[in-house]
Amino acid sequence: MYTGGCYCGAVRFEITSGISDIIYCHCSQCRKLQGSAFATNGVVNVENFRIILGEGSLTKHPLSATQARYFCQHCGSPIKSENTKVPGKVRVRLGTIDSDIKEQSQAHIFVDSKANWEHICDELPQYKEYEPERSK
Repeated sequence: MYTGGCYCGAVRFEITSGISDIIYCHCSQCRKLQGSAFATNGVVNVENFRIILGEGSLTKHPLSATQARYFCQHCGSPIKSENTKVPGKVRVRLGTIDSDIKEQSQAHIFVDSKANWEHICDELPQYKEYEPERSK
C-alpha cells in the first residue's frame, strides 16, 4: 500500500495495489501543468485509489471533453487525472507519493515535444507520442 498527498497536507490518499504504466510524459500540456520538464505518472485501478482526507479540497479542471485533472485548491499540487476513454483507471502524479515505490518507470512519451533544454539521460524507450502498447 502507498500513501500520498499534496504539499500543504489538505489532501491525502491511499493506493491499495501496485502501480502500472509508469511513464515520463514530456508533452507541452504536462510541462505546463507540472511547471517542470515532464510529468511522472502511474496508473491505478479506481477501486484501489481512495481520498482519505480533503475530498472537498480537490478542484477538478477539465482538460478536454474526456479528460480532467484534480489538484489541491490550497497549494496547487496535482494529485490525479481521469479519462473517460480509459474507464476504471486513475493516473496518479507519482511525486505526491510519500515513500519509494517498488515499480519501475517504463518509458518516455511525447519526446518530440520535450523542452529544448532537457536531456534524457537514461536507457528507457522513447516515443514520439504514446507508447504503442498502451491505451490513451
